[in-house]
Amino acid sequence: MSIKVARASVSDAEEILPLQKLAYRSEAEIYNDFTIEPLAQTLEELRQQFDNHVILKASMDGTIIGSVRAYDQDGTCYIGKLMVHPNHQNKGIGKLLMNAIEELFPASRYELFTGSKSERNIALYEKLGYGVFKERLITSDFSLVYFEKKSS
Repeated sequence: MSIKVARASVSDAEEILPLQKLAYRSEAEIYNDFTIEPLAQTLEELRQQFDNHVILKASMDGTIIGSVRAYDQDGTCYIGKLMVHPNHQNKGIGKLLMNAIEELFPASRYELFTGSKSERNIALYEKLGYGVFKERLITSDFSLVYFEKKSS
C-alpha cells in the first residue's frame, strides 16, 4: 500500500467533497447533527477555498483517500478538514497528512479544533503533540475543543 501525499488542485475538489461528506458522517452521528459544516459545504465553496488554503490530498492507486487544508494568518497555521476514507482509517494516513501540512507551514504555532466527543480525533492530536488551550461551548451538551502546537 503506497500512499502519496501531494498538493491538491481545484480539479480534485470533485473527488475531495464526496470523501469529506463520507468521512464526516461519523462525526455527524456522534453529535446527531447532519447539518455540520463539512456535510453542508458545497462544491463551489470548496473550490473557493483553493484561493486562500493549501489543500493536500493523500492518494492510493490514483484515488484520493484523505485530505487536509490549512492557511497561515499572523504566524499561526490554522489546520482544518482532516479526513481519511473510513476504509483507510487507523493506518497512519491522518498522521501523514498532518506532518505534511505542518512541513509546508514552518509557522511559530499550529491551531485546530474538533468536537469534545470526537475521542479518536482528540487522541490523534494529542499523539501529534497538540495540547488543548480552550474549549468553546456551542450547546449545553456540545463544545469545540481547540488545540495548539508550537513548532520546534
